[in-house]
Amino acid sequence: MQAMDASSSCTTTEPCLHDEEGHGGSYCRYATSSSSTTMTEPLLLPDTIMAANGDDKGERLHISDDTAHRISTDPWYQVGFVLATSVNSAYVLAYSGSIMVPLGWIGGTCGLILGAGISMYANALVAGLHEVGGKRHIRYRDLAGHIYGRKMYALTWALQYVNLFMSNTGFIILAGQALKVNRWIPPTISSERAGDEFVLCAHMLTMLQHFRDDGILKLPYCIALSGFVCALFAFGIPYLSDLSIWLGFSTAFSLIYIVTAIVLSLRDGITTPARDYSIPGSDSTKAFGAIGAVATLLIVYNTGMLPEIQATLRPPVVKNMEKALWFQFTVGSSLIYAVTFTGYWAYGNSTSSYLLNSVKGPSLIKAVANLSAFLQTVISLHIFASPMYEFLDTKYGSRHGGPFAVHNIVFRVAVRGGYLAVNTLVAAMLPFIGDFMSLMGALSVLPLTFVLANHMYLTVKRHKLSALQKCWHWLNVVGFSVLSVVAAVAALRFIVLDSSNYHFFADL
Repeated sequence: MQAMDASSSCTTTEPCLHDEEGHGGSYCRYATSSSSTTMTEPLLLPDTIMAANGDDKGERLHISDDTAHRISTDPWYQVGFVLATSVNSAYVLAYSGSIMVPLGWIGGTCGLILGAGISMYANALVAGLHEVGGKRHIRYRDLAGHIYGRKMYALTWALQYVNLFMSNTGFIILAGQALKVNRWIPPTISSERAGDEFVLCAHMLTMLQHFRDDGILKLPYCIALSGFVCALFAFGIPYLSDLSIWLGFSTAFSLIYIVTAIVLSLRDGITTPARDYSIPGSDSTKAFGAIGAVATLLIVYNTGMLPEIQATLRPPVVKNMEKALWFQFTVGSSLIYAVTFTGYWAYGNSTSSYLLNSVKGPSLIKAVANLSAFLQTVISLHIFASPMYEFLDTKYGSRHGGPFAVHNIVFRVAVRGGYLAVNTLVAAMLPFIGDFMSLMGALSVLPLTFVLANHMYLTVKRHKLSALQKCWHWLNVVGFSVLSVVAAVAALRFIVLDSSNYHFFADL
């Protein structure tokens, strides 16, 4: 296939000109083949930055637009569902315990609402820079490299890799938790009573009897099975854009476990005695727990890979991304609030880090909810793993034949399977989902989504910003940098404590 869609290519129609305001900025007027109109809005990038974007000789950093994946193909509502799916993954079942319990009603509620506003703002900044310099930047590291140069390109890729790896590890832990808490034991089907065509189904249902709380199948084995299923899905879905029909399934799965958790929590909350909403622990535990919860609530709405998702959009990419973001922060966020607040209201500070562990109800209904959480997690993991897959496919994969040519399938099995095997091993060794969420927010989401977004916007638009606007962006840069360091220390502390309380490959 072609490395780039024609709709995403950039054709320079005029040489770079100096900014009319005399600020020494440069821009190119460019046209895309997807439109008959010529874009004339200047996209500024100061000359001093452009000169610094290369090595010591002043040579510009060359950033390749080459990709083995599809771009510029998806409508805004499909990308909106990708974003809504990513924020309404089974992680939402952890927010009652990981955010509300350490922060309480006031801190947790205000934090989630403020976090949504701050996240919407930061994501809008990144989306608005997608075409800076007169070309599309289909990867976060490409955008950072274009603005800052080679070192920032490498640092951004390292931060994003940490974000993707930890996100995927957390998804596999969640999937394993969903399998482990499934207490439904299906009836054994005898092969004598079933026809030959149902013998395989009978054996599969009999195997499901091992998903019980009697220690037969412990969490590490559930995590291993989850990683295997995620790998199978990764082998069959070559590109992020190929998720189109699976996004419908993902939405259905999300609604099943969210509605189930809400209804059963409401029932338990009505029938149980008064709950304790005080923040548990010693003063130091409360302080570190609050810091970790703040880092967690800031990852609720963010992916850390917005340019990669935006790359799949049809032009006009900035306006379409704004529509997708509004969909995420309205429709998508409403479900987060509903399940998080209901779970905390029903169980107080005893809320589990996986809400379906706390609810009581019919075994069959809980089994369906957990199965839905498991399947939706498999789809969500594929979204967050797609930048890594794109990198591996582009750098090492073959461009010959279709995505389902034998050699391309073998390549995906070897490379994606190996990557997910490492994820699964780490997930089984350290199955502390709340700690992973806090550390992921501290080390990657905070720097990428808040620190870097504000500084990139400040760098590119500095000649157009007032002094007050510059102070605002610098306040964000410094504030979130400090929060990132403090939150990382808090998360590492909890991981060390949990590791001392539990051995590796613990059955939590």
